Amino acid sequence: MVTHCLFFFISLLIICRTESLLVNITILESAVATGAVCLDGTPPAYHLDRGSGTGLNNWVISIEGGGWCQNITHCLERKNSRLGSSAKMGKQVAFSGIMSNDPKFNPEFYNWNRVSVRYCDGGSFTGDVEAVDPATGLHYRGARIFKAIMADLLSQGMSTAENAILSGCSAGGLASILHCDNFRALLPKSARVKCFSDAGYFVNLKDISGEAYIEEYFNDVVTLHGSAKNLPPSCTSKLKPSLCFFPQNVAHQLQTPLFIINAAYDHWQVRNILVPSTADPTGAWTNCKADMRNCTLSELKVLQGFRLNFLKVLEGLGPSSTRGYYINSCFSHCQTQQQAYWFGPNSPRLFNKTIAEATGDWFWERNQFQEIDCPYPCDKTCVEDSTIAVVR
Repeated sequence: MVTHCLFFFISLLIICRTESLLVNITILESAVATGAVCLDGTPPAYHLDRGSGTGLNNWVISIEGGGWCQNITHCLERKNSRLGSSAKMGKQVAFSGIMSNDPKFNPEFYNWNRVSVRYCDGGSFTGDVEAVDPATGLHYRGARIFKAIMADLLSQGMSTAENAILSGCSAGGLASILHCDNFRALLPKSARVKCFSDAGYFVNLKDISGEAYIEEYFNDVVTLHGSAKNLPPSCTSKLKPSLCFFPQNVAHQLQTPLFIINAAYDHWQVRNILVPSTADPTGAWTNCKADMRNCTLSELKVLQGFRLNFLKVLEGLGPSSTRGYYINSCFSHCQTQQQAYWFGPNSPRLFNKTIAEATGDWFWERNQFQEIDCPYPCDKTCVEDSTIAVVR
């Protein structure tokens, strides 16, 4: 068993090393003049790897994830990290999964222009507060950052895109939903434009103690960042703004095609929506939250209930011919940028399709992929997320 695990670990290391492409950072200094800055006032940033051949006029924009800051204390902590300051970001990032430039690892999009938008505002690119408190120096300007980076990319050739995807992971996956129609509006009417949300379908459910923890958390985020005016008006005209931070209240009104990639047992949602630390003060769920295989029968029953509620929320969007989804039963979070999940011999499969194959089929309209996995533990194709976390 130890030998098998070691072999698997070494194989993943080899995959990660051979498929990763290091791409230099672009610091968008010109954005400062418009007030489009990170939490600490530094310019926003992105990484661009140019397309070639048949992909020369095609674009994948991937928005980085990293949670949110819902109060001044938390935002001050982020201000001194790469999630709040471009001065703290590395000069290069590794492109893998949907961002890979190798057809062996990314058969559909390898030669497209691929852009990783760095996340440094803490509000899923929705904030816009003019005033800056001199005591903290915090800037809540995420919406301006999105506009500034998109404007810069349009000037670099995206304005003539033939095909384009707005994608993102986690908080970036949420941003790809919230900005989906805005992105579509920037591009030529003749272009094929679609959005992918990876692990960004956060659901408004009560935690195990019966508290509306995530609803209150999102309300704090939206209030602090002044997000209301930048959330879809089709939602804010009917619901209070913080509820429009939840995809379930926005996605059904999108005019742009959307593909939802999510684990039904998304481990971020399990750890932060279903069982946040406030609902488990004794840490009874610690082992289960670390690995589903450690869960007791009673804990598994709760997780199965979470899956059913997640699916009920998803199905509440109603039928759509322009919406696709890939809902597997892995205990994971963010799968499009991890090569082991995206496309490989041992990648997760749903109806015998990897995530890369399913998204490609859906984007090119070869298949209206709308599939949901059977409940844990029936799917044996899931990659062990604890192993991936070591090598990513």
